[in-house]
Amino acid sequence: MNKQILNKQILLSKTGILMILAALLFSCKLEAQLSIPKPNPGPYSAYLFAYFTGNRIDQEAVHYAISADGYNYLALNNNKPVLNSSEISSTGGVRDPHILRGEDGKTFYMVLTDMVSAKGWSSNRAMVLLKSTDLINWQSSVVNIQQKYPNQENLLRVWAPQTIYDKEAGKYMIYWSMMHSGGPDIIYYAYANEEFTDIEGEPKQLFFPANGRSCIDGDIIWKDGVYHMFYKTEGHGNGIKHASTKSLSSGQWTESDDYKQQTREAVEGSSVFRHLADNKYILMYDVYMKGSYQFTESSDLENFKVIDEAISMNFHPRHGSIIPITRAELKSLMDKWGRPEGFPALKGNAVLDGFYADPDVLYSEKTGKYYIYPTSDGFDGWGGTYFKTFSSDDLLNWTDEGIILNLKTDVSWADRNAWAPCIIEKKVKREYKYYYYFTAAQKIGVAVADHPTGPFVDSGKALIDFKPEGINRGQEIDPEVFFDPKSKKNYLYWGNGYLAVVELNEDMISFKENSLKVITPDRTFREGVTVFYRKGLYYFLWSENDTRDQDYRVRYGTSKSPLGPIEIPEENLVIAKDPEAGIYGTGHNSVLQIPGKDEWYIVYHRFNWPAGIHMGRAAGFHREVCIDKMEFGAEGFLLPVVPTHEGVEGL
Repeated sequence: MNKQILNKQILLSKTGILMILAALLFSCKLEAQLSIPKPNPGPYSAYLFAYFTGNRIDQEAVHYAISADGYNYLALNNNKPVLNSSEISSTGGVRDPHILRGEDGKTFYMVLTDMVSAKGWSSNRAMVLLKSTDLINWQSSVVNIQQKYPNQENLLRVWAPQTIYDKEAGKYMIYWSMMHSGGPDIIYYAYANEEFTDIEGEPKQLFFPANGRSCIDGDIIWKDGVYHMFYKTEGHGNGIKHASTKSLSSGQWTESDDYKQQTREAVEGSSVFRHLADNKYILMYDVYMKGSYQFTESSDLENFKVIDEAISMNFHPRHGSIIPITRAELKSLMDKWGRPEGFPALKGNAVLDGFYADPDVLYSEKTGKYYIYPTSDGFDGWGGTYFKTFSSDDLLNWTDEGIILNLKTDVSWADRNAWAPCIIEKKVKREYKYYYYFTAAQKIGVAVADHPTGPFVDSGKALIDFKPEGINRGQEIDPEVFFDPKSKKNYLYWGNGYLAVVELNEDMISFKENSLKVITPDRTFREGVTVFYRKGLYYFLWSENDTRDQDYRVRYGTSKSPLGPIEIPEENLVIAKDPEAGIYGTGHNSVLQIPGKDEWYIVYHRFNWPAGIHMGRAAGFHREVCIDKMEFGAEGFLLPVVPTHEGVEGL
């Protein structure tokens, strides 16, 4: 064979191997990314109002205001712009800000009219597209319709763009109104590119009103499988109308005959958002001739009533939009632009940002920090597949330490339903070890690490994958590990519908044969046992009812032995819902004793506040973690804990 040909073949062979290796590496990275499912965003605890303030060029800019309740709004940044219009627009001014939270829950899309009104109402040809992951730092792009597309010489204006996710297309749709010489204002649409820096394809007409007349300021919200659009009838009635469709791009809309505004004054710039506390919808609009805003309320998006008496603002907004935001997002905004005077301080509960449940709490002697190990919640049907941990020095400020165990990549014997972990710190040959017991696919496993934040290594098999003899109900879930300070033995408890216990071996990843015992306290026992020792008594706390039930709550009993029998006090309710405070579903707790003190805290989950109570059964997998003080009465009785929004004062 020719030497030159042979060298070429060797080179091609090496190149092929490198390409294969690169492909495998990419595949592994992609698999790791895909193995982490995305939870639903939230829980939300406040509202963000984006708006502009007037027709002077210095007023044509994006402003922010925040609200704790959706009714009372206070401007951020002393009502000064939060973005520089001259840096993001082609005209030097922007109007009509509309913000949308993306489907991933953490990306935000904002679109603006690129316009200076002093140049005339038919002077603009462009819109601004912005994208952010924190509501503070935005990447921006200008899309000039006249320059981008041919045959647009007679285009007069491009107004009030908005964005919505089209579930059929799987893309973000941008829709806006345009007017050409001699024609009406028409609402068009196009899909944004993946980077959200441009639009793809030719603009198409979105809405075809039966009367064929002008429509502007379209605002679309999705509810119960239907897209509802509110829009202004420009030049003929000047009011807010409603149309609906099941397919955004179908051109098939059902129009309502009546006007939806509840005033005879001229209005424009409507926007709808869902109010979290009562699951109603608020339609607001700009009463622009009077320099005011009107807020109305509806349960069905058809019939509205004025709620202006409940609304307050320390600014005068023009055409804007409102979205719910999380506690972390609210804190970030106030860290950037300050907490407005009169805005309530952030509540202590919930203590973790996001949907989490079934918390187990640990004080680590190794690090001197506190840790919470929860279920990652917010997945339909409790479908999470990974575990995280959070650390704190003071029980108030918690740091997300990231994923410590992923069923998809770290566990060989189960890949679904990552629930209700617990952990214990042990000193083994002068070195600290952490034994982490967890539920996966309704079995219980154990993983081990040298640090509270991992990495944790699974034992390679399920520790508990059977029902105790005589038990034909329930599930093998909700482990609880307990070190008995009297006998120096370690025990593992578990069970749903029953309570079982075994004594662990010294290796902590296996248990003693023939040590299994069923010690179910009474018929109120559902799941989520936690055990601790205080002044000669063993306390057993458990959850009653279904976690999707607003009456999910904690009861307790005591024993003189870690193996029972468990005695039930006459009054044994530990924590339960508080409807007046809007707190429901308080359960599946752990207990923390401050080292060296008779100071105790209960760490538990509840329905996310305030929206959870309106979510139906889904509230049972959209939960949040809270901490409250726990105290004892005479003879060691546990005093009922009143769940609070304020939480604890910190250490």
